[in-house]
Formats: sequence, structure tokens, C-alpha cells
Amino acid sequence: MQDCNYSQPDIDGSNPIYYVGAGASAGGLEALEVFFSQIPAESGKAFIVIQHLSPDYKSMMVELLSKRTAMPVRRAKEGMLVEAGSVYLIPPKKNLSIFHGKLLLSESDHSRGLNLPIDVFMRSLADDQAEKAIGVILSGTGSDGVRGIRAIKEAGGMIMVQSEESAKFDGMPRAAISTGLADFILPPDEMPAKLLSFVRHPYASKVDRPQTLLSDEDRLTRIFALLRERTRVDFTFYKPTTVVRRIERRMTVNQIHDLRDYVKFMETYSGEVTTLYRELLIGVTSFFRDREVFEDLEENHLPILFERVEGREVRFWTAACSTGEEAYSLAMLSREVMEKMGKRIDIKIFATDIDRDAILRASNSLYPESIAADLSAKLLAKYFHRREEHYQIDRSIREMVVFAQHNLIKDPPFTNIELVSCRNLVIYLQPVLQRKALELINFSLNPQGILLLGSSETTGEVAELYETLHPKHKIYASKGKRRPISGSEFLSVPEARSWQSRARSTNGSWSRGQDDERMLDRFLQSLAGDYVPLAVVVNERLEVLHILDNSDGYFRLPSGKLINDITKIAVRDLAISLATGLQKVFKTGKELKYTSIRLNWNSESKIVQMRIRPLPGRKGQELRVGRVH
Repeated sequence: MQDCNYSQPDIDGSNPIYYVGAGASAGGLEALEVFFSQIPAESGKAFIVIQHLSPDYKSMMVELLSKRTAMPVRRAKEGMLVEAGSVYLIPPKKNLSIFHGKLLLSESDHSRGLNLPIDVFMRSLADDQAEKAIGVILSGTGSDGVRGIRAIKEAGGMIMVQSEESAKFDGMPRAAISTGLADFILPPDEMPAKLLSFVRHPYASKVDRPQTLLSDEDRLTRIFALLRERTRVDFTFYKPTTVVRRIERRMTVNQIHDLRDYVKFMETYSGEVTTLYRELLIGVTSFFRDREVFEDLEENHLPILFERVEGREVRFWTAACSTGEEAYSLAMLSREVMEKMGKRIDIKIFATDIDRDAILRASNSLYPESIAADLSAKLLAKYFHRREEHYQIDRSIREMVVFAQHNLIKDPPFTNIELVSCRNLVIYLQPVLQRKALELINFSLNPQGILLLGSSETTGEVAELYETLHPKHKIYASKGKRRPISGSEFLSVPEARSWQSRARSTNGSWSRGQDDERMLDRFLQSLAGDYVPLAVVVNERLEVLHILDNSDGYFRLPSGKLINDITKIAVRDLAISLATGLQKVFKTGKELKYTSIRLNWNSESKIVQMRIRPLPGRKGQELRVGRVH
């Protein structure tokens, strides 16, 4: 997120309060006419209209829209300064962008067979105007605008989309709505009123907005508590300016002027907690984003890595993977490099994110046709299949990637990793969490393992753990220095903490301390080299001591008196195998594996595997690890 924009100082009042980028295609002219007929001339906004135009089409839009609005309507020209109360139209055969509040023209690029002028302009608008950007998607076919509205939303802007039923062609609105990023979904005749109320909100023109809300610590703390209660994520140590601006934007959208009232709104409408959570996690991603970084990997770093690890399985980790484009990009790039080298190496890419919905989208491997702008024709043909208005990743690439919900700060890190990509995450964290994240990543990396960071990120306070391979591309290598990581560094997921605290208060038989930390150390060491979707540690009394990852569908806490016996809290289909398996492993001391346990959950049937094995310890202190996947 940007903290400022680059528009000119507002000396004579001509500088817009907001910049509205309106994207339209087939059927869009009618929507634009309805839209502009209700916008007052003195609204403090500037409007830039990006419509798909045939190269040989003689556009009459200037004349047609001039009849619908009192604002001056102009065809955009190179270097034209955008002023409030004016409408600017994209010329035929051109792409339009904005820089320092001025319009820039470039030739349309049809070399890849797909031109996306709405995405081009909206992404530049997000970069240039940040939270002063508003994106509007109207009638049209295809998916142009999807990437643009994501960029605007990440920058703190607002998104309006025409309702599907009111659109003559619903392809573009449907694609935009499917992202979940739209603040308002309305027919064109209802958009102007919402737009005006949004702009007139007190936060629209206040300069010291973050300081105003940051001073109300009690209510911010209550918002953080509501978020953690609902989502199990603590945003307390995220950068305050980022969090506060997202809160302000939600207040503006909901027309709430006081933080006290917004807290009440969140407490009354639980859906608002979820909406704020999703907006705090919005990240811009695309296939081969920052292409020069991937070119550097392809030419210099991956060949060396593959030579060094010959004969071994290679494990990558894409942290904060969002909707999966980066993980799949690394998979495709690895395939290409191995083909050039004439090698066959088993590569497994763990792709994780804190946002469950993003993980589900990523695992579906379906992307809008607009991704063609980010991929060469060769890669698109080789690794994708066309599915109506979408592209799907080829199965050979999908099988290289394992998606999982994971909290980088709280959950145990993966181990034996040769490359970690964690781009544009630590920039949103306060220093204490930045340090912890980079230390945990270093714990994951093998010596000489590669770390990729975002273009504005560095290794900061832990620079001594990494060697800089390319300062501009933010490529680093682990020096192999391993600081002692105690069990207390890894915080269990909320369910585990809740169960542990209740167990201790009930029977007093187990207290957290050095023994607990040593046990967790042994636990993590025993799992080294494994990817574990769900793991549980129990003692000889079958009491649950630790649960790592989401236990939904496998264990439940019954009402009434606390029960901490794993065989009593396991779902019925799992309980019998657990009871007999644990008894056998405690007796023989040998690992046991079940490969075909059928579970029914949420009216669906699935087959799971379970391994039970001893956790090494002194005599009388042996524990058992049960792993389900």
C-alpha cells in the first residue's frame, strides 16, 4: 500500500478529491450514459473512461456523453493534466495510463492477441493515486479489469461493479464480482448516489486520518480482538498505517463517522469482521510478477541449485501465496530449467497462506483469460488448458504444488527447504514480526537455500543470516547459521492453546514450561523432512498435549465437563483406529500406518491416511505423534 500520491498541489481547487476509472466494453455505452446523467458537475472527482474500441471505429463517445453531463468531456491527449469535474476518454488504438496526475498514451500491444486497456489504466491509477483511486466496472465481455481492481483495492481505493442482471453483457461484471473485492454491486442508475456519499464522507479530505484513529487505542484493541476471535489472526503487530487505512475505508463505505460506532457495527454484523479481515489480507499477485526476478532465477540461480541437489527431492515454499500464481510460476520455471539442463528432479512446492478462501481459489487452478497478458504464448500453450472464459493449469504442474492454510508467524515452519518465496508480506509487519518471520524462514532453509523478498523489502535486523545474491531483485542465500529455536518460538493454533489451557486448569497434571518446550523441540525434530497437514501429540494417558494445524472434521470438544482423551474427542470414524493404534504403538514402540480411513464430514466422504509413531525421549517420557493427511 502506498502512503501518498503524486498529484500536483491543489492550489486553485482543480485537483480531484478522487480519480474514477470507469471500464466498459460491449454494452457499456448505455451504462455510461445512465451513469453520467446523474453525476453533478461540481462533484470534486475526475472521470477517466476506458472502453474497448475497435481500431477502425470512429468513436462518437465525446458527443454522446456530452449530451448526458454538464462536465466537459475530452478525448485524452499525451501529458494532459487531470482536473476535477472533467471526463476523459481513451482514444482508439491506444492504451492510457496516469503518472503524477497526468495522462500518458501508448500504442496498444496486440502482439499476444489480447489487449487489456482497463487493467493497464487501473493498475497505473492505483500506483499513482493510492486511496484516491476508484474503479468502476461496467457491462462487457471477458475479464479485463480483474487485475486492475485488485491493484486499486490493495492501494486502499474503492470498487464499484455493475450488477450482472442490469448489464447487457455480464462477462466483465461477473469476473469482477467473483474476486470478492467489490464494495458496491449496483445498476448504473444507483451508482452515482453511492459514489457521492462515499466522496462526501469526512475521511475523504482529512489529512491526519491515521493519527486520529490511532489515538483511540481502546477501540482499536477491541477491533483486533474481534478479528482474532473470528479469524484466529492477530493483527496487533501489523503496520498501523496499513490497518488504520483499511478500517477507515470500511467506515467510509458503510457511512460510519465515528470509530465507536464502527466497533458497534462490527459487533452487530459479523459479516463486517470477515470483510475487514479479507481487506487486510489483499495482495496483488500475477504470473511471473517482476519478470526480471524470474529471468535471474532461470539464468543464474536455479541451474546452480539443481546441480547442487542432484539426486534429492527439492522442496520450495511459497509463503503468503495468495491465489497461487507465484507458486505455479515457480513450478513452470523449474520445469523449463530442468528441460534445458536435461535433468529430472522431483520438486515439491508448498504454497501457504493465512487466507483459507485464497487457498481454495489457488487449488482450483482456474484463472481468467486476462492472465494471457502475463504469460508468453509458449507457456500458455504448454501449461494451460482453455476452459470457456478461463484457463486451467495443466495437471503436471498442479501436482507439483501442495496448498495449505498456514500462519507464517504462529505455525511451525517447513523444513529442508531449498527456496522460500515470501514477497510483499514482511513490509506490512512491524519490526518485531519482521524479525521473527525472517528467522523462522532461515530455520526452514538449508544452507545456501534461496530467499526471495519483495522489491521494497530487505533482511533488515537479521542480515547476518543471509548473503545478498542480487540487491535489486531481492534474492538472498541462507548462510546456514542456525540460531537456537526453542519450542516457545512456535505458537500453537488457537484450538490447541484453548484445549491446553482448559486441560491444565482441570487436572493440573501438565504445566507449560521447560519440559513443554523440550517436548515440542523433539516433536518438531521428529517431523523434520515431512509435510504434515495435521499432527497431534499425546501422552500414555491418551491426553492431547499439542495440536498443530486445523483439526476441523477430525476432533471436536463435546459440551459439559472437559474431556481431553483423544479417543473421546475424535470423530467416530477415526476413534476406533486411534484407540487400537495407540495401544499397539505404546506396547511395541514401533510406528504404525493406516492408509484407508473413510471419514464423513459436511455430508462428504473422504479417505485419509494416519501414522502413529513414538516421539523419542527418556524412559517413562515417551510420547506418541499421530499424523493425519
